[in-house]
Amino acid sequence: MSINPMDLLRKPTKQKHRKFHRLRKEASFAGIKKEKKNMAPTKKGKKSNSAASTTAKPTADNTSSFPSCLRLLTPSSVAITIHAKPGSKSASITDVSDDAVGVQIDAPARDGEANAALLEYMSSVLGVKRRQVSLGSGSKSRDKVVIVEDMTQQRVFQALSEASTKKPT
Repeated sequence: MSINPMDLLRKPTKQKHRKFHRLRKEASFAGIKKEKKNMAPTKKGKKSNSAASTTAKPTADNTSSFPSCLRLLTPSSVAITIHAKPGSKSASITDVSDDAVGVQIDAPARDGEANAALLEYMSSVLGVKRRQVSLGSGSKSRDKVVIVEDMTQQRVFQALSEASTKKPT
């Protein structure tokens, strides 16, 4: 059986399109039913404390000393959740909370000026080169994710907490 290349360029008819989605939906439901058969039955009532404490211990040991705004991506890169406040008089770190690191930026929020100033300021605070700091997401939002390469989570946390305790000059 040979395939006509022109058939690949044609749009599918509504009937074929409907059939494709119907088969896809049936396949996904069949997959869910199979998974439910293999799963253990759910227990009714309250969960025991011993089961909850064993699952919480491994995660608590690794990140108990760091806020959740600092996430380890790879062993040598860290993602920092930042709440940017552009247009201030001077650049400074206002707070390091569990949600985000508050950073005041001394550049206006237009044409990417605040993003460039934020990355420049973060590289100076962390003591790394500018090329090691990049914007992961949030280029048009106040809530951003900055990725720092070749630095450990411990060193990032120390540098941010030192910078937040200093008074801006």
